[in-house]
Amino acid sequence: MSNERIYNFSAGPSVLPEEVLKRAADEMMNFGGCGMSVMEMSHRSKVYDGIIKGAEALLREMMQIPDNYEVLFLQGGASTQFAMLPMNLATGSGLVDIALTGVWAKRAYEEAALLAKANIVASSKDKTFSYIPEMPASCFSKDADYLHICWNNTIYGTHFTEIPDCGTTPIVADMSSSILSEEVDVSKFGVIFAGAQKNMGPAGVTVVIIRKDLIGRHRADTPTMLRYDIHAENASLYNTPPTYGIYVMKLVLEWLRAKGGIKAMNEINQRKAKAFYDCLDESTMFRATVQGKDRSLMNIPFVTGDEELDKKFVSEAEAAGFKNLKGHRSVGGMRASIYNAMPEEGVYKLVEFMKAFEKNH
Repeated sequence: MSNERIYNFSAGPSVLPEEVLKRAADEMMNFGGCGMSVMEMSHRSKVYDGIIKGAEALLREMMQIPDNYEVLFLQGGASTQFAMLPMNLATGSGLVDIALTGVWAKRAYEEAALLAKANIVASSKDKTFSYIPEMPASCFSKDADYLHICWNNTIYGTHFTEIPDCGTTPIVADMSSSILSEEVDVSKFGVIFAGAQKNMGPAGVTVVIIRKDLIGRHRADTPTMLRYDIHAENASLYNTPPTYGIYVMKLVLEWLRAKGGIKAMNEINQRKAKAFYDCLDESTMFRATVQGKDRSLMNIPFVTGDEELDKKFVSEAEAAGFKNLKGHRSVGGMRASIYNAMPEEGVYKLVEFMKAFEKNH
């Protein structure tokens, strides 16, 4: 970590690999000898065609995406997907099953309820979303058009450890805060979508990985820009895509491949999370808000139990170079987001700081 850089534990937009930032800076004025920045070039140029196709090829390679899935680079964040999904997929029975495991699942439910019949199949609201609820096969609707889950809950720090068994119903998974951090079997999902700003690149890009047989089912009144078939037929170039964000995402994917891919990155993520959770579990001052198997590797909320002490910790941590540790406004306390780009050193140094803070207070 460069001397002038801080350790950025933001939940998103989040830390990016230094190697990626340096390369983007080196190529800012003149990409590949073309005499202009990626920011300036036409999205329909031959040079940019190589960038966007290269990004897709790398993502397919890293995630082992089967050929019967489309990869789309869209805009509007994961929140726009909350509307696109029911408009494009909830056109059979018009029923959507949703697992309510946090704020983003709740927002997906509220949006789906405007456009379809939304059914909550399981909820962890009773314990402030601090666990992933059990979902026996009997809880799912037999005729649901899809099941919506939030694979990793950024605010509450929970994570699915098993893929729900909902039979032939397609599973739609919001993986915004965990994509590329662990190996997943894409073929087990109908749709995987993710905002890039947490673990893939800068804000502005939304990746949608969708099984081809689910495309073309949209409602007749679906606006053009909200139709998956339009974006698939036009290779994500129906309109001007977030060109620079896709370019930086390609750099992140190249960095990930150089690090050994997702499997190797997950091993690093496991070490980082273990060091942090061990610190919390051994502490008499700090405690994790999530216990057991549902703990996230990416987002770790924690508290002292004293709001004033929490504020003091955040303030002193910031002064020491550990930024963006304040918890989400809806839950308070602290939260450390330790995405792929957070170096192990950053986690170990934060652990040292926490132990010193506890000793001094």
